[in-house]
Amino acid sequence: MQTMLGITDFYRVDELLTDEQRLTRDTMRRFVDREILPHVGRWWLDGTFPTDLVPKLGALGVYGANLPADYGCAGLDNVAYGLLMQELERADSGIRSFASVQGALVMYPIYAYGSEEQRRAYLPLLASGEIIGCFGLTEPSAGSDPAAMTTRARRTAKGWSITGNKMWITSGSLSQIAIIWARDDEDRIRGFIVPTDTPGFAAHDIHTKASMRASATSELVLEDVEVSTDAELPKAVGLGRALGCLTQARYGIAWGALGAAVACFEEALDYAKGRIAFQRPIAATQIIQERLVNMLTRITTGQLLALRLGQMKDAGTMTYPQVSMAKRNNVRLALEIAREARSILGGYGITLEYHAIRHMTNLESVDTYEGTYDIHTLIVGREITGLAAFGE
Repeated sequence: MQTMLGITDFYRVDELLTDEQRLTRDTMRRFVDREILPHVGRWWLDGTFPTDLVPKLGALGVYGANLPADYGCAGLDNVAYGLLMQELERADSGIRSFASVQGALVMYPIYAYGSEEQRRAYLPLLASGEIIGCFGLTEPSAGSDPAAMTTRARRTAKGWSITGNKMWITSGSLSQIAIIWARDDEDRIRGFIVPTDTPGFAAHDIHTKASMRASATSELVLEDVEVSTDAELPKAVGLGRALGCLTQARYGIAWGALGAAVACFEEALDYAKGRIAFQRPIAATQIIQERLVNMLTRITTGQLLALRLGQMKDAGTMTYPQVSMAKRNNVRLALEIAREARSILGGYGITLEYHAIRHMTNLESVDTYEGTYDIHTLIVGREITGLAAFGE
């Protein structure tokens, strides 16, 4: 029954992929095995993001991989892009988050809402990793309710003056540009490209995290940050534009979480087959077999969900509630599989010689960011009932 990918391809999803999609996945898999997995436990423990990976991932075409080649991007289809995210998160959610933010939350809004001049100026540099970007939407008191943002952009004689705070910003302290969302004088939400060396802009790293420790997470503070009219993203007017960026990021997360789930399942399976208790492997017990079967069934369900979502995205028929269902389902299943794996590993499961505890704590963040499990439940609930259970 096993394919070249092992037992985790139980429904032979590999056979549904194109040669280019397989090549993309396998290239990233080799890179992850060689460059990330041997070191990521130490990075996580030390609370450091490995900046030396930035140009290497750029050379592999990871950033904005599903954007057009005209702008220095890989021009991959969305299934291939999803497979890239899956392999990166097989290593670590924080590493995948870095790539997701760079591509889906920085490059995508410039591509979708920016001018041609902005695309030409920024996208090739972001694609190569020569510059890093971050996405400033979430605020200290406006997480699941971005419409409650208080950051303000006031028109001036030369452009705009932006004042406000953003919270939980991936890559904030590493970035040369930030996509900042703020309310203008007419109370419309707008997007801006803000160079992070602009006077009044500051990024402060959050050092107390017990999750996503191999990722730089920051608070952004903007105090009368002056930018020219060239900083405006011309089409980024309205909250819907910001949420459109989140749809792109959530799509990648739905794939990425499967990588963490697979890593935890494979680790638990290998351990259970080799761990001898009462004169036999614990994998020979009914209770462990049931747990492993449940884990694999959930992974297989998530794989099929992600593949179909990618096919619809490539066909232009994907909707954001469909993305919500996939993000909600796949991240939660990955979190629960990581918890099960940690339990099967017993005492060894709390050590960083194994990966389950790191994935488990990381996935607690992934389950929360880009829309919590409950928020995505309500998005899908509204879609199927036609009734909103939360404010518009």
